[in-house]
Amino acid sequence: MQIRYSPDADVLMIQLRAGTPHDSSDLCEGVIVHNDESRSPLEIEILDASKVIDMDAIDVSLKELMPRKVEAAS
Repeated sequence: MQIRYSPDADVLMIQLRAGTPHDSSDLCEGVIVHNDESRSPLEIEILDASKVIDMDAIDVSLKELMPRKVEAAS
């Protein structure tokens, strides 16, 4: 996953996985999801990002999102 911000365009791109975008859909005004041919999401694009997101408060922690391993009962 990659997160890129273009201050010139004020666009935040979140690439979920590699692939070739086939189509896109608007989730809401200024938030676009780009999908592959099987309609699986590849990227999320946020237009006018500085108006939507507090750029100084971005904190990414994948550890918290990952399911915890359950230890086998002995």
